[in-house]
Formats: sequence, structure tokens, C-alpha cells
Amino acid sequence: MKLSNYAKQRGITYRAAWNHFKAGKIPGAYKDPNTGAVIIPTYEETRLKNAAIYARVSSNENKDNLESQAERLRQYVIARGYQITHVVKEVGSGVNDNRKKLLQLLCKDDWGTLIVEHKDRLTRFGFNYIQTLLEKEGRKIEVVNLAEDDKADLIQDLISIIYSFSVRMYGLRRSKRRTEKIIQCLTKEFEDDKNLPTKTPGQQE
Repeated sequence: MKLSNYAKQRGITYRAAWNHFKAGKIPGAYKDPNTGAVIIPTYEETRLKNAAIYARVSSNENKDNLESQAERLRQYVIARGYQITHVVKEVGSGVNDNRKKLLQLLCKDDWGTLIVEHKDRLTRFGFNYIQTLLEKEGRKIEVVNLAEDDKADLIQDLISIIYSFSVRMYGLRRSKRRTEKIIQCLTKEFEDDKNLPTKTPGQQE
């Protein structure tokens, strides 16, 4: 809002408001370089500048990726001019809706923008539900989407889904055997994909 509105809200003269600005007593206030007007960010605008970073991988084998993911997000936040309030790094399946660190972060109210590299880093399912609830609170999710989702991580989350349903359908012991077989198949398919020769431009099928 403009300095004149600030003065009206507080029942003071424009001159008094100007003196407050010059003395640095109005947090976040700045002079617009184009118009010269003094702008005072609203609470909502200030809150959105406070960013919480959330990075996630599905398994401990991907911890190196977790660190690099968090660092990429940190650099993005700095480039955007946001203030970092939290950096949360978590190992857990994207289909798990009981991730302790994420739940703790969502309960905090000292941030306005949640930064994730990809939608699936936040959750495999229900992203729009979380986004809608945060927007209702005047907050938002910002998806950087710098790179495609990691296939190995996707396989881990898929295994989690299969295991969960297998337990319900077949019992713990039988589901473990079935899941192990599925893991072998998925792993073989993943390895086969990695070993496929790269096509050169103009190469025929």
C-alpha cells in the first residue's frame, strides 16, 4: 500500500508517516524506483516473501540427491529474493501421507511460500488439495520443476504402493514375497532402460 494509506490507517499525518519511513520505522517499506512513491508491503505480501524449502527422496540410497536438491532450491530462493525460513530435507515415500517433517512444516505459520523442485517431491497424490488449503490461508506452493522426476525414485514410491495393497490383500508374509518379485522385475526394467543405446540424430528405428 502507499504511504498515504498507511498514514490514514494509523490516524497520523502524511508528514509523520514520511518521517517514520525516513527513520526506518516501517519494516519492509521501500521507494518505487519508477514512480518515487513509498510502498509499504502488506502482511500477506511480506509473508509470501518468507520461503520454506522442502526436499525429498524416497530412499537412503538417494541421500546425495537429497542434498543437491536442497542446494538447488536454496539457490533458486536466493535468486528470487525470498527470505529462507526453513530448509526441510526428508527421506520417505511420496505416497506416505504421514511424513513427520512435512507435517511439522505445514503446521508452522512463519512462512508464506513453499518451494519444491517438482510436484512429486511434495506428494505423489493430492497436490491440488494441499495447494488449495494453503491458498485459502494466503500462502502458496512454488514448483521450480528444474528437472524431470527421477525414475528410480518413482519406482521406490511405486513399490511402496504395491506393498501396501499386497499386505491388505494377501497378508504380510505372502505380500513380502510378491513385492520382492515385483521389485526384481521393476529393477530389471530400469536397468534395461539405462543400458539402451542412445540414438543419434537421423537414426532409424
